[in-house]
Amino acid sequence: MFAVTERLLLRPGWIEDAPALTAAIGDREIARNLTRVPWPYRLADAEAFLEQPSQPTRPKFMICRRSDHRLIGGIGLSADIEAELGYWIARDHWGRGYATEAGRAVLALADSSLRLPRIRARRAADNAASANVLRKLGFHPTGKKTWSASLARGPIETCLYVREREEGPQALAA
Repeated sequence: MFAVTERLLLRPGWIEDAPALTAAIGDREIARNLTRVPWPYRLADAEAFLEQPSQPTRPKFMICRRSDHRLIGGIGLSADIEAELGYWIARDHWGRGYATEAGRAVLALADSSLRLPRIRARRAADNAASANVLRKLGFHPTGKKTWSASLARGPIETCLYVREREEGPQALAA
């Protein structure tokens, strides 16, 4: 599964991406805001991630710039009980709207193809930039805070967000 936006190509990860993935996500400032990313992040971690089987109902994408095909992040839907959006952008590319652009593409796919009624997201309580992205994507804070286990920094307080799929004529026009 692929998605194309104005500036980005969202595509599956391939084992050949392991060195670029290691370089892009191997930054303590990125790993500290994610729960499933170890620190330090090594080539073997990237290879193990890229070798995981894909699930059609829970797509994972590498975020690449269309201009030069450089890997700049990752985004996907995971599932424990219900679908959860997760994403990260390499620090050199923060503040350029890439997470929002990629998020819109994944949510459009979730709405039109996967027909997911509800998607949740979590952010580290001290990650205000992620709160802004989630707001732009139509997520609403639930007011619930939980503790999550981060492989990079241990227990972190997280804030839970949800987004309900819109039904009706306005959703079809979007």
